[in-house]
Amino acid sequence: MHTPPLASDPTSLRPLLDTVLEALEEGTRARGGPLPAGGPSEVAARVQAALGDVLPDEGDPQALRRLVRTLAEGSADPANPLCAAHLHCPPLAVAAAADLAASVLNPSLDSWDQAPAASELEAQATRALANEVYTNPPGGAGNCATSPHRPDALITTGGTESNQLALLLARETLGPDVRLVCGENAHHSLPRSAWLLGLPEPLIVRTPHGTLDPAALDTTPPGPLLIAATAGTTDAGLIDPLPEIADWCAQHGARLHIDAAYGGGLLFSERHSAKLTGLSVADTVTLDLHKLGWQPAAAGLLAVRDSNDLTALNQHADYLNAHDDTEAGLPDLLGRSLRTTRRPDILKIAVTLKTLGRTGLAALVDQVCEQAQEFAQLVHDHPRFELHEPPTISTVLFRPASATDDAVAAVRRQLLTDGRAVLGRARAANRLWLKATLLNPTTRPADLAGLLELVEGTTPR
Repeated sequence: MHTPPLASDPTSLRPLLDTVLEALEEGTRARGGPLPAGGPSEVAARVQAALGDVLPDEGDPQALRRLVRTLAEGSADPANPLCAAHLHCPPLAVAAAADLAASVLNPSLDSWDQAPAASELEAQATRALANEVYTNPPGGAGNCATSPHRPDALITTGGTESNQLALLLARETLGPDVRLVCGENAHHSLPRSAWLLGLPEPLIVRTPHGTLDPAALDTTPPGPLLIAATAGTTDAGLIDPLPEIADWCAQHGARLHIDAAYGGGLLFSERHSAKLTGLSVADTVTLDLHKLGWQPAAAGLLAVRDSNDLTALNQHADYLNAHDDTEAGLPDLLGRSLRTTRRPDILKIAVTLKTLGRTGLAALVDQVCEQAQEFAQLVHDHPRFELHEPPTISTVLFRPASATDDAVAAVRRQLLTDGRAVLGRARAANRLWLKATLLNPTTRPADLAGLLELVEGTTPR
């Protein structure tokens, strides 16, 4: 029986890469827009036609080309300027290329002997990113001034895992009675994590203006508290008043977590980083570089101000971190994640940071934020549209003027079914809004104007 070639064989991998690139191009041409037309039933039929028998008796040598082409044809394309619904960025080519290398080499970061260089790369790069979050934290806020332990960060699959880890560390630090307090604007993963971890029922504070009011925290009950603030809400991209919330936590002895999965990328920009003032005093911070970092998913991080908090994750498995191996100097990786087998997602992140530098990343952040301002101005100046608020990051909420909520929802679904534009939806001020999340640095002013024209043309008069 012929043994299929391994990915480490360059003579076999190169022609397969050519096949993949050609299939991606064919599928993108066949799609012809930001989303496949026809809705779920037509996409399902095309996938079924290409897939056929999932596990045939005899293999199909054309499966790679056929299925990659089908996936490309049936994908929502974040590289298309009219695909602007979610925090779903077009990845940088250099990051995708690095991710290929990670797949070929296939290190697993659960023991040093499976990932010697990858584990060291992760250790150095995560410390550097943690230092970006915790740049000169003011002395007197929280426990930072008294802690001898430096900041650190863990690689995660994204905001959901990071938030769950943050709650776990709070539980292990403050005890099982710690209560989560967050705004109703918080990501759904926070209260869900409290449920998964068996914590007391979270206290959800109303956010009628979209952000958490620090004065509302005065109503919290006594006992150990974890206050979760948000830097970049998923609906409107709003940022809670972080300095005031941090001050409240310091005065009341509460632990502070900031979910900056979306807004954390503003750290790279001199123009916008001041919006994150207060981030550096949080005990834990969630970051997602597959949002404002242009990485292929997954590229999440949880930064911790005091690396001593991470000792709660330490575990022992003799086949992975035997005591005598650790004493002999082999790094112990099990305390770096709740997962065991773990791919080196740090490679694409480190390659991107090193290739673009702070200036290059800042330019991308500034570009998408500027696009949002431009689009918001277009909406504001258009007599048939209504703007919710000027954007804080790169999300714009808008709606056809005088339209009902049902009409707004129908416009969005019609654009999706036609495959012409991908817009999100969000509820604010008791009304339904269309949501444009601009994460494509190559989007042009003409694309923004065209998006507004599409919505106008789809809205019933």
